[in-house]
This record gives sequence, structure tokens and C-alpha cells, in this order.
Amino acid sequence: MTEPSFTVGIEEEYLLVDRQTLDLVAAPPALMEECKAELEGQVSPEFLQCQVEVGTRKSATIAEAGADLKRLRAGIAGVADRHGLMPLAVSCHPFSDWRAQPHTDKERYNTLTRDLGAVAKRMLICGMHVHVGLDDDELRIDLMNQFSYFLPHLLALSPSSPFWRGEDTGLNSWRLTIFDDLPRTGLPPRFSSWGEFKRSVDIIIGTGLIQDGTKIWWDVRPSWRYPTLEARICDVSPRIDDALAIAALIQAIMRMLWRLKRANQRWRIYDRFLVGENRWRAQRYGVSGGLIDFALGQVVPYADLLDELIGLVREDAEALGCLAEVESARHILTTGTSADRQRAVFARAIEQGATRDEALKEVVRSLAREFGEGV
Repeated sequence: MTEPSFTVGIEEEYLLVDRQTLDLVAAPPALMEECKAELEGQVSPEFLQCQVEVGTRKSATIAEAGADLKRLRAGIAGVADRHGLMPLAVSCHPFSDWRAQPHTDKERYNTLTRDLGAVAKRMLICGMHVHVGLDDDELRIDLMNQFSYFLPHLLALSPSSPFWRGEDTGLNSWRLTIFDDLPRTGLPPRFSSWGEFKRSVDIIIGTGLIQDGTKIWWDVRPSWRYPTLEARICDVSPRIDDALAIAALIQAIMRMLWRLKRANQRWRIYDRFLVGENRWRAQRYGVSGGLIDFALGQVVPYADLLDELIGLVREDAEALGCLAEVESARHILTTGTSADRQRAVFARAIEQGATRDEALKEVVRSLAREFGEGV
């Protein structure tokens, strides 16, 4: 078997806040055009006007993608600063209200609002998407079926949305709750071939219900535009080092699954019901609650699962040149996920006498600081 390229591309969505009020800015003045001019077409508007999306170039390695992502973050921060704004790489703003946020006046988003109603209007959420280059159509479907098992493991490392409209939701990833209200989301169905996948999507396109396959929003999907398998389940990470650790794990897992296929082996495909239970545990608890080991039939601490996962992909991470980034995922367990850190900042501010509103603003300040760490 010819080894795929396993190129990597990272997309991140950011929120823009006013430097003084720390609230979302409803209509950033002329910011988007400046970003486009400075960042060579690697930036685009998102559904809401307070959002911006960046995408790295197709990169051979995680290190290359990371250098590009750092440049993009620095560019966004520089333009935002000139307008009195700050970018946040966070999946939900801790206290802003979605009802005050106008959507971007663009045909794609106008259609989305018309088709989905209030479900779309609540989408004050940001995520991280990681594309891995797999040139063969059939391989993308085969690996998607197997890769779904690992989606909860990746989500558990990434949650950054514990707060919603000023309230602690009790979940580590509230973003997923909002996103799951949309159609064509969640764990992907299992397909036997590329042909079966294409026929299914073509039926929906043929009815006029969606324009193309970009309106399929599963947690992992074959990209409609590129020869990649795209992992979409993760919250966006405030710290760039955490984002690169997760992206490296995604790339290495996909190579590990290909390596098994080359040896006439494969990862066992478990029922969506079981994987969905782990997905919920990752959404609810992050790394603190553990996930089910289906072979053992018991909940296993996440630290043990991560050690096992790193061992599984070590050979592949070495081949891809991203072993350091993969192993740095353990650092997330040491410092806590973003959701853990946000709650800690909030609790510390309350202990020091801050009001609830002041404590939430302190959370926003901490997120703004983390955006620039390592950039």
C-alpha cells in the first residue's frame, strides 16, 4: 500500500471582544478586510459578525502547521488591537448573550438562518477542525468508521465552554449541546464504501435541501472540498500548544489506523450507542470523569487511557515527526483543560471578593492572555 501524505491543516474560530467591556463586539468595524489583506486569504468571516475563522495552509508536519497557526493568531491579534478589540480562542463566551449578536450578511449564512431558524441564531460557538490528507476515497470512509471510536478521547482534552450567558452549565463542552441541535451533526453513520456515502449525500443534495456536502457537520467527515478526513468534534483551545497536541494526536491516530490496514488488521468498530456514551462523558466531565473501556467493561481514568493511546500511536508520531506534540497532551492533564482553568479563575476571583460579573470578566481576561501564549 502506498502511504498517504497525511498532510495536516488546522482551522480555528475566534470570538472578538471589546478591550474595555470584555463583551462581544456586535459589528467589528472594517476588521475583516484588514485581516484578509494581512493574512493572504487565510481568514474568513464566520456565521456571527463577532466571529472570525482562520485556516493554515496544507502542511507536511504539525510543526509547519503550528508555525503558520502562530502567524495567523498574531495577525488577528494585531488587527484586533488596532480596533480596540481582543480575540479569544474559546468555544463559548462566558457571559455574552447570543440574542444580541447579528449574523454575517452573506448568502451562505442568510440561507442557514432561513432554513434552521432559532437553532442557527443560537450558534454563538467556535470550534477547531483538523484536516488530514488521505488521497483515496475508499480509505477515507474506512478510516472514518474506525476513527469515530477516538472522538470522545479527543473531545475530553479540548473543552473550553463551561459557561453560557453567565451561568456555569455543569458541562465542560456546552458548545456541543448547541451544535447538536443542528441536523446532520454528531457521530457519523457507518458506511460500507465511498459509493454508499456519496449516494446518500447526493440524495439530500438532489432534493434541494442542502447545496453540497459542506452542510454535513458530523464530528468527523470526509471533506467535500479537499481529499482529507476532517475531525470536527473539538472545542477550540485558548492555548496554541494544546491545540497542536490535539492536532498531532488526530494525525497520528489516522496513520495508526492506516498502518493496521496495511497489516490486514483494523480497529474494532463499536456501536454508536456505546461511543455516544463516551462522547457524553467527555462533554460532561472532560478529562476528570474517565471513559468506558469497552473491552474491560468499566470506566477507566482518562490519564490511563491517554497513556495507552500515546503508546498506540508512538510509532506513527515518530514517523510523522510529531512525537513531542503528541506527548505534550499529558500537559493538559497537569494544567487542566480550558474548562477547568476557567472555573478555577472564576472561583479564585469570587474568593477574593469579586462579584459574579467581575469574576466572569476575569475569566475573559485570562482567555485573552492565553490566546497569545506561545505566539
